[in-house]
This record gives sequence, structure tokens and C-alpha cells, in this order.
Amino acid sequence: MEQAGPVRNRLEHWARVKPQVAAIHDGDRAISWEEWDRRANAVAAYLQTRGITADDVVAARTQNRIEWAIVWAAVAKIGATLLGMNWRLTAAEARFVLEDSGATGLFCDDADPTALASVIASRKLKFAVCIERTAAGFDSFDAISVGHAPALFAQEDSSLIIYTSGTTGQPKGAITSRLTRSIDDATYEYMRSVAGIPQPEDSVVLIALPMHHAAGPGNVRTAIGRGNTMVFMRRFDAVEALMLIERHRITVLNGVPTMFKRIAALPPEVLAQYDVSSVKTVGVGAAPVPHSLKEWMRKHFRTSPRERYGTTEVGVIAALDSEDWDCKRGSSGRLVAHAQVKILNAAGAAVASGGIGEIWAKTPVTIDGYLGKGKPGPDILDAQGFFRTGDIGRLDEDGFLYITDRASDMIISGGVNIYPAEIEAALSRHPAIQDIAVIGIPDEEFGERVKAFCEIKPGARASESELLAFAADHLASYKRPREIEFVAELPRNAMHKILKRELRAPYWQHRERNV
Repeated sequence: MEQAGPVRNRLEHWARVKPQVAAIHDGDRAISWEEWDRRANAVAAYLQTRGITADDVVAARTQNRIEWAIVWAAVAKIGATLLGMNWRLTAAEARFVLEDSGATGLFCDDADPTALASVIASRKLKFAVCIERTAAGFDSFDAISVGHAPALFAQEDSSLIIYTSGTTGQPKGAITSRLTRSIDDATYEYMRSVAGIPQPEDSVVLIALPMHHAAGPGNVRTAIGRGNTMVFMRRFDAVEALMLIERHRITVLNGVPTMFKRIAALPPEVLAQYDVSSVKTVGVGAAPVPHSLKEWMRKHFRTSPRERYGTTEVGVIAALDSEDWDCKRGSSGRLVAHAQVKILNAAGAAVASGGIGEIWAKTPVTIDGYLGKGKPGPDILDAQGFFRTGDIGRLDEDGFLYITDRASDMIISGGVNIYPAEIEAALSRHPAIQDIAVIGIPDEEFGERVKAFCEIKPGARASESELLAFAADHLASYKRPREIEFVAELPRNAMHKILKRELRAPYWQHRERNV
């Protein structure tokens, strides 16, 4: 790519403006803006020697750590695409994502990278790099990120691929980052209105959301744009989060409801040990946020959290500020700038104002399609560019959106989207299972947890522990059922389709929402 000078408010810019200032803290380690840029140049040079160009997809399967940030910057410098891969995926799941995305290289920080050896061999990748550990077939990250390489200047954000599990049982890749210097005014205004929770300059931002979810990289991107210091958490822990807030004087805190529920559940004497007075801005989203939790957050952090609603495919759709909590109780917020919503009935016709129906949404960053699968049909993305969210709700006369249910079977647990079809497909391989239905049931900590209902083949036997062990071999931990119930027959309609609403009903009755 053509190399001009550093673009203002990007990594290379801050490496020159504040070279020795800490850009990222990661446990006991820290990296300055200058070192981050220098090491990213070294990794970019390594990628080029391995034949990586702007046409390649590079996978990063790591926890939140300094090395992820170096890889992201290096990929951007050569104009390639970054695949944010969930580090909890099994080898089989990782193989599918690598094949489906067409990834040609892999960075990982697995405790046992040899488990991926067969995946790497089958893909014939241009390179494989392991962080901290050594293994046959892997280059060392420390070795490739040292020394001085020619300075490269990223001219725009690299495209970012995030995989979201498919309702038909296979994950789908969505390209979620298209931010360039030449975006149109509507897109620019939209991104300004939703670019993370507001981050004034000189903020210190806690990055606890994962990098295989759009929100994690989004928060990093916003921090880079302001030249703000970041504090990475490998895995969220409530007490550790409080320790980091106090130690680094965190000012911006973003998370999903489960994170804040875990903090709120700590004993009062533990909460009292940590000074959180530095926090000025709190954001929460990715799952419904109980009113009581928002009130607790406001009291404990002495600032009002901002709630947001959106999807990977569309971006942020609505945001709710504290001044509207009481008058718009139960709402997910007012539509953000340049976001559009229409509420349709089962026949695809618009419902009357204030009526309940399926939510279709459109923003300036709505995806054009899923990776390698072409443009979705009109049942997913219509001719006007509205995307079918799978949520049921209503839009009031003031432009506030209310989510009441989901048309799809998607489960949201701890802010992570989980699709039952993928779990059902994996468990159906067990020889004793005749049929299976997976649903989400209420969970005070995670919002929802996975439960499976199983019909066993006549004459066959299987125990709950046996099926849970089987699931462990085929599914990432967050997708596995937490409980399994055996039933003589699953409820079905006249067309033999399983009626999941009948399975869900006993668990969700007398609740404000059915999600």
C-alpha cells in the first residue's frame, strides 16, 4: 500500500506525540505508544516475508493481551483483514472457522498449542505463531516482534471478521469494521454517536470485553482515536476488576450485565475495600439490563450507566440514558443517529404505531452479507437494506425501542450470543439421542443459561453426566448445556416442528421480558 505519513489519531501518530506514555497495561506489563508501533512494524515485516498481503485474512486466537494489540496494528499496516477468533473454540470448531474464513495465518496463545497442530496442517497456512509457548510448527511471537523494521503507516482500520453462530447450526462470519478516512457524513455522524461509551481525552479505559466480539475491538479503536491509556483484562474477575479500577484510576468502564452482576454480588465488606471514585463513565449492553442493576451501578459508581442495544450485523441501534430510565422503564433506548427501525408482523407488513412485531433495523454499517455466503435473501436483508434482528418488540411514539421477546431461538448468556441449532447438531451425534431441543432459561448471573431436552431412542440409555461429557468434546464451554432433562416426547405441532415456546413458558412466566 502507498505509504504516506502517519494518520492523525492513529497508533503511529501517538507514537510520535507521546512516545513514552503507557498505551496498554496488561497485568504487570505495560507497553508505550512508541514500543507498540515499533513491535507492530516488526510483525508486519514478518507477515510480508510470509507472503501476507492485503488480500489475506489473519486469525488472532488470543485473550485480551498486549500481543493482540500488536497483531491488530500489524495487520492494519499491511491492509489485511483480521479474524477475531474465540480462544475457547475446540479444535474442530476452530478448523471450521479457519476454513470458512479462508484464513491464511494464525496467532494463538493456547496453553497447549499442539492441539491445533492437525488444524494447521490441514489448512496449509502461510504461518502459525504462538505467544509465550513453543511448539513444533509454530514460530515464536517474541522472536518475530523484536528488532527494527521499516516504518509502515496504516491508512485505515483493517477489516475485522467476527463469527456469530448460525441459526442453521454453522457459525457465520460478519465483516464488522469498515472505518476509513473517506466514509460519508452519515456514517461518520453515526460512528461518533455510538463509538463506545464517550471517552474524553486523557481517559483510562478498562478493556474487559473479548476481542472476538465486536465490542472489544470497538472500545480499543475508540481509545486509540483519543490517545487514551487502556488496561486489558485477560478474563473478567469481579475482584480483579475493582483492583484494576483502583490501581490504574480507571475512568471509563464498559461491560455486559453479567460483569456488573458479579461485582454487585460481592460482599459489602469486599466492595468497601476498593476506591472506584475515579470512574466517570459506565456503559452496559449486549443483553437486557435489569432496572435494579442499573440503579445499583449508579449508586456504587456514582455515575449513571448508558445502556445500548444492537447486533453484530447492524451495529448499535438504540441507547438509553439515565434521564429516561423511569419514564421509559423497560425500554432499550432511543434510536441513535441514522439508525432506522421498522416493526413487521408475521406476514411482513408494518404493524400499527406502538404495535408489537419483529424488529428490522438499518444503520450506516449494516453488513452486506456473511463471509463467503453472498448477499442474504430478502427474509434476512430486504431490498431497502433493513436487517432482520430476530427480536420481537415495539417502537413508541417518541422513538424508544422495547424488546419483549425473540423470534429466533438465540440465547444470550453473559452478553454472548448462543444459537441452539449449533448445540443440537453437535449433541445429536450421540448414538442414544433421538431428538433434542435446546433453550435458554433464566439465570440471575448470566441472564440466560443453556438447557437441553432430550428424547432417547427406544431401548437406548444415556445419563446426564454422559451427555455433558460428550458435549465437552464437541462444544466450547460457553455453549454447553448446564443441565439436561430427559422427556418421553418433545412437544410438536401438526407439522412435527418442536414447539420451543412450550418448553420455555414455565421458566419465563411472570417475568417482565421473555429474554
